This record gives sequence, structure tokens and C-alpha cells, in this order.
Amino acid sequence: MSTTKPATRPMNPRFSSGPCAKPPTWTVDAISDAPLGRSHRAAVGKSKLAEAIDLTREVLGIPSDYRIGIVPASDTGAYEMAMWSLLGERPAEMVAWESFGAGWVTDVVKQLKIEATTHTADYGEIVDMAALNYDNDVCFTWNGTTSGVKMPNGDAIPADRAGLTLCDATSAAFAMDLPWDKLDVTTFSWQKVMGGEAAHGMLILSPRAVERLESYTPAWPLPKIFRLTKGGKLIEGIFRGETINTPSMLAVEDYLFALKWGQSIGGLAGLIARADANAQAIHDFCDTHGWIANLATDPATRSNTSVCLKFTDARITDGAAFAKAVAKRLADEDVALDIGAYRDAPAGLRIWCGATVETSDITAMLPWLDWAFQTEIAALT
Repeated sequence: MSTTKPATRPMNPRFSSGPCAKPPTWTVDAISDAPLGRSHRAAVGKSKLAEAIDLTREVLGIPSDYRIGIVPASDTGAYEMAMWSLLGERPAEMVAWESFGAGWVTDVVKQLKIEATTHTADYGEIVDMAALNYDNDVCFTWNGTTSGVKMPNGDAIPADRAGLTLCDATSAAFAMDLPWDKLDVTTFSWQKVMGGEAAHGMLILSPRAVERLESYTPAWPLPKIFRLTKGGKLIEGIFRGETINTPSMLAVEDYLFALKWGQSIGGLAGLIARADANAQAIHDFCDTHGWIANLATDPATRSNTSVCLKFTDARITDGAAFAKAVAKRLADEDVALDIGAYRDAPAGLRIWCGATVETSDITAMLPWLDWAFQTEIAALT
């Protein structure tokens, strides 16, 4: 219980939940092979985009009959594209336990005006996924980036479902074992677990999702940037790297580096192990410090990427102000950057633990968290 500053600092203080820390071996020279000033439709551009798709499939273990496309506007663009193109053929089950899931509810209920049943849980909790009607289309996040609550597994999703499952997996892909046979649409961005740059999204479609696209036309007009079919057939070029709009070849090169780095540390298993170790260090810290706790109430649903924490000390009367003061103190010391809770989430901290973060940096940062807490508590008393 000391307000003396710790002696050891993290080598990398970047714990932002997106864009996230670069892979530890990353340098600017790592992306020097980017075909800058060249058309993405030239052979070199198409080759790089196709390689990104192929390596994504390889690292994540995506089935060969699933389509993988690179689309605009990050995970949000990918998920919006899926909802606007696929939903409306039948009622929907909308699931939300944090802010981004709540955003998808708003789109479906207020914008698309689809017949829908909404299932919500408070921050720190999770919806009972077994209670859903999977004959309807089901929209959900695998990991709540702003709540630190994840799906423990896909066991609740039936194999013989009649509806489609649309999964926002942006802070889960590459850090959690996704059951592809239970997911018909999966989206994520490069900027989370792989530490890539923003603005590009990934859209993964099962054969069932493709069948829906080719057999159903939504009642509403679709902007060009959302269109996945032409003449009732899937636009296959999108899933070969022929993107709808112009991608950044610099960002593509950066993603390729991250994918190859992921392969070098053991592929998906190695990536998951790194995230698990990072999160466990924080869980252990919470277990031995009575003034802080995981926001996720059930250990089985604790995220191993976006670890969300709450202060529990009874002396704290203004939780939001206290959490902001702790986060600012750590940022001012350059030992933990961008770890404040998401603006719509309960007051607290959010520490990114994805695979690009070194466990040694987490363990070096935690004594500073203790120091910042003790310093701010001392200022209150």
C-alpha cells in the first residue's frame, strides 16, 4: 500500500482496445513492400489482397467452402453490409449485452424495421443464448468489446437451425476459438487482435448465407457499397480480392505482416495462448486486490482481449471521476495509454490483452495501476 512509483515500466504502454498495439516485431520497414502508387486492380494489388484472404483462412481455420471478403468501413461496415443484405427474409432475434450489440438492435428495429425480438443483458452479464429462436435470424457479438463479456462457446447454437447467425467477432477473431459451423456470417476488423490499421473489414459467409443472398432480395434499396450480388448471383470477385471500393495497400501490407507474425508464433493456438496469458495476469491481480474486480460476473464469460474492470472500494463516491483520474495518471506517466472504459460503459478501466500485447508489459503495468489507485485514494482522504 505505497504511493512510491514502481521501478519497472512497460516496454510498450499501448493498451488501447482499437486500434491496438502492433505485433511486437513490427517496424516501419516491415511494410516496405506495399505497392504504393499502384492500382489495387493491377496484378500486384490483386495478388496482395488474395494473399490476405488466403492467410486469413489459413490462420483462422475457416472452412474451404466459406467465402472471405475484404470490405470497407472496418467491422461496422462489414456487419452493416450483412444486415442490410441478408435480413428481412424472416423475423430476427437481436442480442445485446454492450454498446455495439445495442447499435445493431437500433439498425434492425428502427432503420430496417424488421420484425424482431430483442434480448438484452446489463454490462457484465450475458444473454441466455439457449433461449433464442434459431428458426429466426440471430444477430449477436461474440465478444463485447465495451463490456469484456464473451460467449463461452457456441454450444447453444443448433446445427439444424433454419435461420442465419450473424456474428460480430471483431474483438474475438484470432483470440478465441470460433465454431465456424455455428456461424453463417462473421465479421471483424484488422485493428483488434492482429494490431492492424483501421478502415478495412472482413466479411465471412457460410454456404447458407450465400444461398440466402442468391434467393432473397431485400425490400429496401441497397447502396452500391453494400451490394454483394448482381443479377441474383454472388459477386464472386469480392471474395477474391476485387474490392468494392479502393483499399489502402499500405494497410493490406500491414495486415499481411501481422498474419505472418501470427503464423510464426504457432498460428491460432499461439495467438489464443498469448491473449489468455495476458488476461490471466489481470484476473490474478484482481483476485489479490480487493479494490478492483472484473466487470464480467461469470468467470466463464470473461473476455481474454478487452478486459473490463470496475473499482469496488467503498471510499469512492464518484466512480466516473475516479476512474478517469486513475487512467489519466497512468497515461501521464506513459505506462498505460487509452485504458479508460468505453464512454457508454460503466465507469472503470478497459485493458486490451490481445495477442500483440506482451505479458511482460501487462505485469509491469499492474504495479503502476496499484500505485495510481493508492495515490488517488490518498487524495480523497
